[in-house]
Amino acid sequence: MQKRKLGNGGLEVSAIGLGCMGLSHGYGPATDQKDAITLIRAAVERGVTFFDTAEVYGPFANEELLGEALEPFRGKVVIATKFGFTFGDDGKQQILNSRPEHIKRVAEASLKRLKIDVIDLFYQHRVDPDVPIEDVAGAVKDLIRDGKVKHFGLSEAGAQTIRRAHAVQPVTALQSEYSLWWREPEAEILPTLEELGIGFVPFSPLGKGFLTGAISETATFDSSDFRSVVPRFAPDALKANQTLVEVLGDIATGKQATRAQIAIAWLLARKPWIVPIPGTTKLHRLEENIGAAAIELTPDDLRNIDSALSKITVQGARYPAHLQSRVGR
Repeated sequence: MQKRKLGNGGLEVSAIGLGCMGLSHGYGPATDQKDAITLIRAAVERGVTFFDTAEVYGPFANEELLGEALEPFRGKVVIATKFGFTFGDDGKQQILNSRPEHIKRVAEASLKRLKIDVIDLFYQHRVDPDVPIEDVAGAVKDLIRDGKVKHFGLSEAGAQTIRRAHAVQPVTALQSEYSLWWREPEAEILPTLEELGIGFVPFSPLGKGFLTGAISETATFDSSDFRSVVPRFAPDALKANQTLVEVLGDIATGKQATRAQIAIAWLLARKPWIVPIPGTTKLHRLEENIGAAAIELTPDDLRNIDSALSKITVQGARYPAHLQSRVGR
């Protein structure tokens, strides 16, 4: 597996990471613990050194899973986790909270669950409008000074927020959605990151599974699956968006690759400081995703992809309204 550096802080990771959320949260029932551990360790064996989790995935279960799965590889892998929420009386309702004292408590709890001495990359999961980002950056700066965190990250933050945070504590990486069917970061975010020397970690690089071609226009989703409330996965949108999958399939056939591999290779070709983190619960999908690192898209390939996709308008919002209000702040 090739390596890449996120930001100017020297954080080196595998060119493709593993997003672990779906093993515990968000896409239906959690994967069996033993099977999930086997998958995570298989990723390490295949050269993946970058693993993404968060306290809200479960909550807490995903960090505990990674703590157990990755304990034998301590010091050989990079674990990113996130802060920024408290939970309602039901233990699941997510309430924004990035107060400095809370951030420090979360760091201590995450260290225990992950069974590590220092958090490699600590992201603010979502911007909290009630806490100045300078205070958030200052709290993480304190954690870095105390040896409990190595690198500071942001997730789904807007350009001005990134700049303000970076002025207090250098931001190593931004994590936001970016893929062939969500290209909004190209307008303002990517130029800002390039200017400041910040790495980019796209989540949902496969469009929450849609870009693989495995989701038909008649697909339905369990109520425990996040996609059941996403407008882009409503029946009409699924039907309209199949055109994108068909075009991606034609391109993949020409490169003797799969749709997923082209989608990930396209991200890798955008910038050398982009590290996508596709998630999966299946070993064959893990191997397929990792295989994207070996696919080289030429400038002509990239132009052809852009040309083909420019004729397609993706239907449906990427988030329901109550969640959309939390992004791009």
